[in-house]
Amino acid sequence: MAMLVYSVIMSLDGYVADEAGNFDWAAPDEELHRFVNDQERAIGTYLYGRRMYETMVFWEGELGEQPRHIHDYGDIWKAADKVVYSRTLEAPSSARTRIEREFDPDAVRATKESSERDISVGGPHLAAQAIGNGLVDELHVYLVPMVVGGGNRALPDDIRLALELVDERRFAGGAVHLHYRLRT
Repeated sequence: MAMLVYSVIMSLDGYVADEAGNFDWAAPDEELHRFVNDQERAIGTYLYGRRMYETMVFWEGELGEQPRHIHDYGDIWKAADKVVYSRTLEAPSSARTRIEREFDPDAVRATKESSERDISVGGPHLAAQAIGNGLVDELHVYLVPMVVGGGNRALPDDIRLALELVDERRFAGGAVHLHYRLRT
């Protein structure tokens, strides 16, 4: 059975984007990017809301003269299946992608049961639905050394979770990775 993983890069005060919608402050340096790449290799399917998908579809394009770790992530992303939950998106802009109009917790449970590779939920709003329905098994939290003071929260306000710390790692640029498993 596959695990459903919520991976999120967030500010120290818990935001994925600031009040203006910017997240450039969260761009990983090469060391962190390589680590994220290694974590993402286990993912066979990405679940996205429309906004997160529109951000991530960048990886479908030609990456040109970018460094190897950037191309590596692009290869990882392109090799995975993508499910986009959107009532407005007409067609996907990437291969291996399908559109679903509604988030269906039972369908996600069935996917977890039948998948050989792990599943990642991307974006805080979709992750909140997955967390609220008891679907998320692990969290990979990447804290960056930035306080933004408001914006789009990484974790839902109305849910309580008991977590077990599985691993942690500090990076030279000041980021910290915290790997949690939900306690049952």
